[in-house]
Amino acid sequence: MSTSSATLGRPLARGRSLAPDLARGAMLLMIALAHAHMYLSGHRTGFRGYAVDGGTLDRVVAGVQVALVDGRAMPMFAALFGYGFVQIASKQAGDWPRTRRLLRRRSRWLLAFGFGHALLLFFGDILGAYGLAGLLLVGVLRLSDRALLVFAGLWLVVHGAVITFTGMQIATHGGPVDAMAAADPLSGVGERLVLWGVLTPMLLVELLVPFLLGVWAARRRLLEEPHRHVTALRTAAVIGIGLAVVGGLPLALLDTQVLTGAPAALTVPAYVLHGLTGLAGGLGYAALVGAVAAHVAAPNRIITALAACGQRSLTCYLLQSVVFVAVFVPYAGGLGTRLGTAAASGIAVVTWLATVVLAEALRRNDKNGPAEWLLRRLTYGRATSVRS
Repeated sequence: MSTSSATLGRPLARGRSLAPDLARGAMLLMIALAHAHMYLSGHRTGFRGYAVDGGTLDRVVAGVQVALVDGRAMPMFAALFGYGFVQIASKQAGDWPRTRRLLRRRSRWLLAFGFGHALLLFFGDILGAYGLAGLLLVGVLRLSDRALLVFAGLWLVVHGAVITFTGMQIATHGGPVDAMAAADPLSGVGERLVLWGVLTPMLLVELLVPFLLGVWAARRRLLEEPHRHVTALRTAAVIGIGLAVVGGLPLALLDTQVLTGAPAALTVPAYVLHGLTGLAGGLGYAALVGAVAAHVAAPNRIITALAACGQRSLTCYLLQSVVFVAVFVPYAGGLGTRLGTAAASGIAVVTWLATVVLAEALRRNDKNGPAEWLLRRLTYGRATSVRS
């Protein structure tokens, strides 16, 4: 396939369907909420890393996020990643070996982006896991639908086993440590990279099932042609989100100290239930956005801005970490030692809104996000005519 330099420089909005970008834009709010509290330090934490010694408002916010956000945002992003993988492959005019090389090259650069993200900013990076998934799972695009679903079903068992092991470790040794409490930028580098190296393969285990289901959904163009699948999308949204809420409540009650003194025989199953139903929740949220998009005849300003954010999701995701470091960590703003969960979540919402405004400004000026531009340039090359 030949790709001109003019094509590489074009904004991503052209020729894209509304629903996938709208879903990514909305999903970034959930990512911001799920990550902001991880920058706080000096607190005793529960299973999902929320402070258990906060005030009433902090605990209410933590409970809502455990039930609705934590462990639900990443599966949604993973499903959209799998969906996008199929979209990229379908646009390639060359044979399969050439397409596979392109996807793997893009995945290697995503892994490199993730390493840089962890090195400079945040140990909880998710880009590395997606890059690793792309490298290892590109072959699933050649599987039949039946094989794809069987693979997803079998891996769900592995996923459950990993969550169980993780839950047992937390029940025995306590919640996550203050990984963002370094006194200066250099002293935290080693710890961030070690944690990133451990978390990335674990995240790969967790994202594989929604990634596979995203591939399956893309073959049916569920988000590209949502008007043809409204009933299915509504059903998936109701069931998926409903399961996530019901499955997340037990752990929410534990992490907010509404229930105290529960033995591991109860807390670990609650953690496992939270993790498994989070997969359904992530898929349900993606379906919900698809159902909404099916009824949007002409996008208004809000929908357009959210989609612009989704089109520049890589840039907006990285900017969240830049802001959180500047605000929370001890060697910058230092608010992570003084604020609670509610305040951190408020900052997360404001940060997300700022990225939406920025993305809309870039769209109006016919510009890509800088991270998207760089990833495309690294993937397709610098020459005027690039073989992919």
